[in-house]
Amino acid sequence: MNQPSSPFSKQQLLPQEETLEVLKQKRELFIGIPKENQYQEQRVCLTPDAVNAITAHGHRVLIESGAGEGAHFSDKDYTNAGGEITRDTKKVFGCPLLLKVEPPTLSEIEMMHPQATIISALQIKTQEKKYFEHLAKKRITAIAFEYIRDEDGKYPAVRSLSEIAGISSVLIAAELMAATNDGNGLMFGNISGVPPVEVVIIGAGTVGEFAARSAIGLGANVKIFDNSLTKLRTIQSRLRQTVYTSTIQPKNLLKALKRCDVAIGAVRGTDRAPVVVSGTMVENMKKGAVIIDVSIDMGGCFETSEVTDHNKPTFEKYGVIHYGVPNIPSRYPKTATVSISNIFTPYLLKLGEEGGLENSLRFDKGLRNGLYLYHGILTNKSVGEWFDLQYSDINFLIF
Repeated sequence: MNQPSSPFSKQQLLPQEETLEVLKQKRELFIGIPKENQYQEQRVCLTPDAVNAITAHGHRVLIESGAGEGAHFSDKDYTNAGGEITRDTKKVFGCPLLLKVEPPTLSEIEMMHPQATIISALQIKTQEKKYFEHLAKKRITAIAFEYIRDEDGKYPAVRSLSEIAGISSVLIAAELMAATNDGNGLMFGNISGVPPVEVVIIGAGTVGEFAARSAIGLGANVKIFDNSLTKLRTIQSRLRQTVYTSTIQPKNLLKALKRCDVAIGAVRGTDRAPVVVSGTMVENMKKGAVIIDVSIDMGGCFETSEVTDHNKPTFEKYGVIHYGVPNIPSRYPKTATVSISNIFTPYLLKLGEEGGLENSLRFDKGLRNGLYLYHGILTNKSVGEWFDLQYSDINFLIF
C-alpha cells in the first residue's frame, strides 16, 4: 500500500531548534526634559536640532521652560523644532521617559510616575543608598549614560566629556597665567626667541591626550607621565609626533614639576584617583605655576588639591595657583550639550524603531551595560557591592 505523501520535507520533520521571534514594532516615545536644578549645571540633554530629528520621527518631547537657557537655547528654539514647552515641573516628571544630565534628586524621584524610565548620569561617588531605594520603590528603570558602551566597547559619553575637559584644562591654564588674572604673565604660543611654556600632564588617557593636543597646538613644550606603557605608546601615535613620555617615577616627575609652568592632573582610579604629586613636590614648583586637577571629581591626584566651584575656581598654596572645579565641561555648556545630544539622539531614535526600551535592551549589549535598575530591580554589580544592596543579573530578567 502506498503511504500518503507528507506535506513536510524530511529536513522539516527532524527536531529543530526553537526559534523565538521578537517582533520589532515602531513605538511612539514621550520624552520629558526637566530643567537642571543642581548647582552650576548649565547643560541640557538635547539641542533643538536633536528635538527636531526626534519629533520628525513621530515622537513627542516635553521640555520644562528655561531648560536650555544655560546652554543658550531658548524655549522658542525648542518650539520651532517641534518640542512642547511647559512651566509645570510635575508634568515633565510625569513623562514615561526622562532625560537628565545630573541624577534626579529625591524630591524629583517623588514626582516621577511608577514604572517610568530615566536616562541620566549616575555619579556613583556622590550617591547614597536611599537614592536607589527610592527608585526601586517606584519600580523605575534607570540607565546611567556614563556606563553605556558603543560597538567598540568604549564609553562614548565619558570620552566626549573627557575630550572637552582635556581641551578646557589648557584653555583655563592659559587664562590663569594672564597678568589680568594675577597670573605669572606667561603666554602660550611659540613666540620667536621666547622659550615655550612648559606643561606637565599626568595621565595619558583621553583627558591627557586632548590636553596634550591643545598645549602642543598652542606651542607649549609637553611632558606626559603615565604608568601604562601601552597608553604612552598610544598617545605618541595619536599625537603623530614625538613628545617626552615617562612612567611615573618620583625623581623624573619632581624634576619636570620644578621646571613646569602648568601641571595637569588627569589620572583616574577605580575607586579614587591616586595621589601622585605630594605636598612637598608642589612646594618645589615655581611660584606662579598653575595646577589644573581634572581628577578632582575622584578626589584629586595632587595632595594639595581642594574642590572649588566656577564662582571661585582657584586658590593658592605654596605660591602655586590651584584649579579644582569638578565639573569642567559645564564651563562650556553649549559645546557640552551638543556633545551629549549627539550621543543621546541615535539611541532615542533606535528605541522608537525597535519598539521601546525592552526590545532595545534585548538587542543592544552596550545599552544594557548602562542599565542599573530594571523595573525597580538593581542590576548593577558594582552599585550592589558599593551600597550593600541585592542585585540580579539583567540577562535572567530580560530573556
